[in-house]
Amino acid sequence: MLLMLPSLLRASTAPTATNTTTTTIPATATTFHDEETYRLERLQKYALQVTDHFLNPLQMTTLLDISKRLQEQFHNRLQSCRSCMLPSCNHQLPTGREHGTFLTIDVGGSNLRVALVELSGKKEQSPVRIVRVESWQIDHVVRSLPGHVFFDWMASKVGEMLAKDGDRFGRGSGSPLRTGISWSFPLDQISLCCGLLNTMGKGFLAAEGLIGQDLGELISQACLHRNVNIQIEAIVNDSSATLLSRAYVDQSARMALILGTGTNAAIHLPVTSLGPGKFGSRLQDLRPDQRHVLVNTELSMFGKGILPTTRWDEQLTAMHPLPDFQPFEMLISGRYLGEIVRLVLVEAVLSVGLFGGHLPSGFDQPYALDTATIAVIEADESSSLSAVATIFETLHKSHFTSDDLLFTRHVCQLVSRRAAGYLAAGVHALWSLRNTAEAGCVRTATVTTQNTRTSIACTGSVVEKYPHFRRTCQEYLDLLTPCPGLISLDPVQDCSILGAAIAVACCDAENSSC
Repeated sequence: MLLMLPSLLRASTAPTATNTTTTTIPATATTFHDEETYRLERLQKYALQVTDHFLNPLQMTTLLDISKRLQEQFHNRLQSCRSCMLPSCNHQLPTGREHGTFLTIDVGGSNLRVALVELSGKKEQSPVRIVRVESWQIDHVVRSLPGHVFFDWMASKVGEMLAKDGDRFGRGSGSPLRTGISWSFPLDQISLCCGLLNTMGKGFLAAEGLIGQDLGELISQACLHRNVNIQIEAIVNDSSATLLSRAYVDQSARMALILGTGTNAAIHLPVTSLGPGKFGSRLQDLRPDQRHVLVNTELSMFGKGILPTTRWDEQLTAMHPLPDFQPFEMLISGRYLGEIVRLVLVEAVLSVGLFGGHLPSGFDQPYALDTATIAVIEADESSSLSAVATIFETLHKSHFTSDDLLFTRHVCQLVSRRAAGYLAAGVHALWSLRNTAEAGCVRTATVTTQNTRTSIACTGSVVEKYPHFRRTCQEYLDLLTPCPGLISLDPVQDCSILGAAIAVACCDAENSSC
């Protein structure tokens, strides 16, 4: 008996979203009894059904329709929505000529990083150099530090790092060290260097008793008490920092994408594309030369009623405490890809006898199969699927045949391919939105056309590390655009700390009220 699975080409060919060609894959050398033959026949039919569910929405006509409908949703929320399409206080993209040495403080959910960053300008062979960076884990104990205690802990680490350079940087007398903050939590930003603290979530108690206070002032005062001489000039979120870090070395960068555990995107748009209410009290302070603004899209929140879903996605949504909060993220991000695969495999075990009809160890628990594991499964291209076998011998113990392993890998490929296709539709929608906005902006000096290359700065574990993911997404983008290469997915490293430094370097051009 042979297990026939639809071929998913991973070579340099374009995505084969509607390919129904089957590849003959030997099952095992064992002579199957009638019962086993029947099980494989049912598994084969089930595999074809699963394939149709995940690949049919990836036809170009469907993806273009998704993009068109997302553009309409983006446009509507650019006019009036308090939770997404949020204009930052960053109006100026770097020219690449900015220079100087800056301190950056990157506060994330798991780590605090403090770095000295040197910008030398694009004439240099290495225009950006991290002079020193140190990192500290933010564990449960640190997350539990309340209010000012947390910021004092931060200041102690900044002082610890700077002390290694003696009095050269930021201690004692002399000019304060120009500093940028990358803050990966909610913030009501009212100027480039001032943002009002919100509840942080993720177990953090740092905002306890400090809601509504200025983050920049809280960090500055904590550092002052420890004789750490800094001057905070810019606060950016991680998506804006990602865009700024790429734009410094590539003048075609106009968007940024984060795809790891979660997802988000930033985009550079004409101010006129946003409704007046989006700027609040800041609207009256906008200067005539501030024609563009970096927008935090909160991309994860879009797509409800637009992105085609399967019954397994609906199961995932039904079990989620906030089922309608982040529909896009639930179909493409690292938090959920493994869980979607698990739901398909569980159904296959119960309905068609995958793994002999017995659940692998742990598969009865939600999120037991994580995206890092399915990445290992998909990366195994050996004839014996040895890495996949090891997973089901140790991590998720089960009795399996080679057909079970082949089917499992096939499901991983389907889920990740659909995620790459949907992401491509989302990126294409943002790119098209910006082209339309630029064409309609009579005040802009340069107009982006459909034939101008746009660099998308990318970071995050899925887009950077998941096997074939970025390449597959790029292939879909090349098919969605008039010609290949108009949209380029370009990975960036250390973007949070570099972007915060570049935001400070752009401060003079911003002429902020700090």
